Amino acid sequence: MSIENNQNEEAESFRDHLATVDETGKRKWIYVQEPKGKLYNYRTILSVFYLIVLFALPFLKVNGHPLFLFNVLERKFILFGVTFWPQDFFIFGVGMITFLVFIVLFTVIFGRVFCGWACPQTIFMEMVFRRIEYWIEGNNNQQRVLNNGPWTNKKIFKKTLKHTIFFAISFLIANIFLSYIIGIDELIKIISEPVNLHMTGFIAILAFSFVFYGVFAYMREQVCIAICPYGRLQGVLLDKDSVVVAYDRVRGEDRGKFRKNETRTIGDCIDCYQCVKVCPTGIDIRNGTQLECVNCTACIDACDHMMDNVGLPRGLIRFASENNITKKEKFSITPRIKAYSAVLVLLIGAMVFMLVTRKDLNATVTRVGGMLYQKQDNNRVSNLYNIKLLNKTQHNLPIVLKVENANAEVRVVGKELLAISENTANGTFFIILPKKEINARKTELQIGVYSGEKKIETVKTSFMGPLSE
Repeated sequence: MSIENNQNEEAESFRDHLATVDETGKRKWIYVQEPKGKLYNYRTILSVFYLIVLFALPFLKVNGHPLFLFNVLERKFILFGVTFWPQDFFIFGVGMITFLVFIVLFTVIFGRVFCGWACPQTIFMEMVFRRIEYWIEGNNNQQRVLNNGPWTNKKIFKKTLKHTIFFAISFLIANIFLSYIIGIDELIKIISEPVNLHMTGFIAILAFSFVFYGVFAYMREQVCIAICPYGRLQGVLLDKDSVVVAYDRVRGEDRGKFRKNETRTIGDCIDCYQCVKVCPTGIDIRNGTQLECVNCTACIDACDHMMDNVGLPRGLIRFASENNITKKEKFSITPRIKAYSAVLVLLIGAMVFMLVTRKDLNATVTRVGGMLYQKQDNNRVSNLYNIKLLNKTQHNLPIVLKVENANAEVRVVGKELLAISENTANGTFFIILPKKEINARKTELQIGVYSGEKKIETVKTSFMGPLSE
């Protein structure tokens, strides 16, 4: 019985530790073998497209305004040229919930494939920084020898060159990242004008640069393993029907080295460890689905290449579900997928409704505090009001106010009301009512807010006055 228990413990020992940490708790540096193959080529093409879009978007404008802007400092957000303000927070909230449900649904079906194919962390690490490392320091074995060797002039040169380029790229990424927050025009001012005029912006760029440099030069896979919340979320979302990068243990076990001209009586896995060598998080996919797996498919390419070399069928490692491997079941839409899909459709419907009914202008009308009514000539009474306008459009709107449920005059104090493009404006105005229109101490009024002939909004307020005699 004890022998059987020891065998079980040995078989499950990989679950007791991370692939990147040794027995003393010290981090093990991963030297990743450069992947090659069809899927890696597809990832490269997708990454090039992704990087072009990422670096080009800040420069794209609609009517002189950014296509995308996430200015958390001024609480101003622009998506596809449409401006959103804190008053639209409920739309933003529903949008975030919708995105979260989409991520949940996507993960339930396809696992963590987003991490390996679309996550900025993976794309920059594997397609930019890792390739520079291969170019300067050589392949994974050469990198290991270099790191473990003495500090020679050659090593100092290579390390200095690599980290200089790493920081330069991190600095570039920091600038692009900041352009999504403050806009490309403000970023150009920070770059082109004297530093003392934009000290806060300059410090922000440096801070982001060091953060990105630390992530890509040192943290690397630790971000995916220990920091990224999506990686932790995956553990409660996957089930036996989720399609993930999986090792076909039914076909692959028992493992054994390949011998030429042999009649193979064991599993197809030739125990070459190529799938482990190309893994950016250092796991052995043959131990089953693990949280560290980012579904980058590098192991699929490596395994298919080895299968071709030894004349065995491809697909020993492939996209498959647990049920597909063990029960040979094809992918099916489960009740769980249907439930998430239904919720997602409802949320998308709600989002579309809120976007369609969203107002271009918000108006807030309040009576001036501490003031009673004022008596006017011709047996009339007035109240003084403040109005605050928030224009969400990208053009100025001249505003006209009309009282719609009473025979009243609106008299603006000072210049006429103008809602400034993508900004707030304040104004003051009188509402003047004949006494005969006043039947209570407090009269409810409805004020129509017009721009030209178009009615934008109706605002409710109260009018204080004496009872009519």
